[in-house]
Amino acid sequence: MTIKSLREQYLDKGFISAIDIVSSETARQHRIALETAESQIGSLHYISKVHTILQSPFELATNPALLNVVEACIGHDLLLYNVTYIIKEPHSKSYVSWHQDLTYWGFDSDDQISVWLALSPTTEQSGCMKMIPCSHREGRVEHSLKNDKNNVLFSGQTISEVDESTALSCELNPGQASFHHGWTKHSSLPNRSDDRRIGLNIQYIAPHVKQVKQAGDSAMLVRGKDRYQYYETDIGADADLDPQAMKYHAMLQLRYEEIARAK
Repeated sequence: MTIKSLREQYLDKGFISAIDIVSSETARQHRIALETAESQIGSLHYISKVHTILQSPFELATNPALLNVVEACIGHDLLLYNVTYIIKEPHSKSYVSWHQDLTYWGFDSDDQISVWLALSPTTEQSGCMKMIPCSHREGRVEHSLKNDKNNVLFSGQTISEVDESTALSCELNPGQASFHHGWTKHSSLPNRSDDRRIGLNIQYIAPHVKQVKQAGDSAMLVRGKDRYQYYETDIGADADLDPQAMKYHAMLQLRYEEIARAK
């Protein structure tokens, strides 16, 4: 599929899926890097800005093949906003409720894209993402906050009424990625497989997108130019778990949580 056709499909349906980014062997090596880090500091599930403390997610988030697709979808100038591992353990009850990514991030524009890069087999059995085609055209819809310990989402944000009969499953092999618009409705079910379901969730925004909830948010230019300078500059990891980077990362994590909680 050409870059042009990927863009057309993204604009039409609100997502594209099963795009080859790295080989399965490369994905396996990145999984090893993740699990090596976890053996040292514990679970990295749903920790924001991991690219500032680990080389592997930074390398994947700046992969040229991946950035080419992102550029086709939202333009040449690209800021890397966040990188997060989302992990469902085998036979866990963890799920992701129906939601839209942009609901609580505080951006003044939807020139944003979410990437989900598989580091393990991502199937219906393991709880792959499900998307509602063309739902991005509706814009923002009402969400409610539901307190459920098994919901992966930080705030438990949930869309109550979704026609699930129209949903499409985004199954991915290790090394493949899906890309979706910030208003595309999506969810995922629990992992019923015998393996961990590991994905790297990466968020990109165009430089003109402003954070309106809180001053002092951060991002990193990864392609083109930033003519606006709205964000403090994140620094990609050049070593794993550097003590100074870890200290700074703790502040970044707290700030991300404050933004997500703010009304």
